[in-house]
Amino acid sequence: MPNEADCLFCGIVAGRIPAEVVHQDDRVLAFRDIDPKAPVHVLVIPKRHVTSLADAKPGDDAVLGALLLTAAEIARAEGVAEAGYRTVVNTRDDGGQTVGHLHVHLLAGRAMRWPPG
Repeated sequence: MPNEADCLFCGIVAGRIPAEVVHQDDRVLAFRDIDPKAPVHVLVIPKRHVTSLADAKPGDDAVLGALLLTAAEIARAEGVAEAGYRTVVNTRDDGGQTVGHLHVHLLAGRAMRWPPG
């Protein structure tokens, strides 16, 4: 996985790479996925670089909570909370993580299948 200097999502946080931002605060940034897998597909990321969930440290508990609370807030704002949504955290290569920056996928707007694959 790339380091912070080469990180796509750090570039989005810094404003060097454009994104359709739907939420931003002091800890997290949320933006629409450029290759959506559902009608609503938003990525919620910590502004500070954390490579993956496996690399999170005990002091990261506040930002980890902020990721999920923000996903729930966005689901309400997008009008999909009542029907339901899925949150996904892919971790490292075998977990399907393709960008080396921790992120939560918020997927909604259609029925989700199980198992996800």
